[in-house]
Amino acid sequence: MYRLLADATMVLHFGFLGYVTLGGFIAWRWPRTIVAHVVAVAWGVLIVVFELDCPLTGPEDYFRKKAGQHGLPDGFIDTYLTGVVYPAEHVDLVRLGVAVAVAASWAGLALTLRRRRRAPRDHPPPAAPPTPPRGSRPAFAARRRPRRC
Repeated sequence: MYRLLADATMVLHFGFLGYVTLGGFIAWRWPRTIVAHVVAVAWGVLIVVFELDCPLTGPEDYFRKKAGQHGLPDGFIDTYLTGVVYPAEHVDLVRLGVAVAVAASWAGLALTLRRRRRAPRDHPPPAAPPTPPRGSRPAFAARRRPRRC
């Protein structure tokens, strides 16, 4: 059970990192999600700048130890990414890449929203159907058969 919880926390952690990196592109389709993305990016920046522990690291470490595994000795990113996915000496380059992806997604969102606001209305809203003259019967009434007794 603890291993399952540890793995679920790890997946959630990877999901958060993916959202920090690419969540701004989601806002191109659903602009209201930019608020959540700004909060996630701000949290990620705080963690990096002030060298804070992510709140997900502690629970994953705890669940791994309870499952009889080694915990996270150096934190989530240092355990799963640095030295595994990219060389440790390229940490700053990876951070720059994430910052560029975030900036590009936000710039793209700004352009998308600007285009939507300026887009001409090609088709005016459909006009209401004409109202029949007062006292006339609806079209479906003309097709009814008279009742027979």
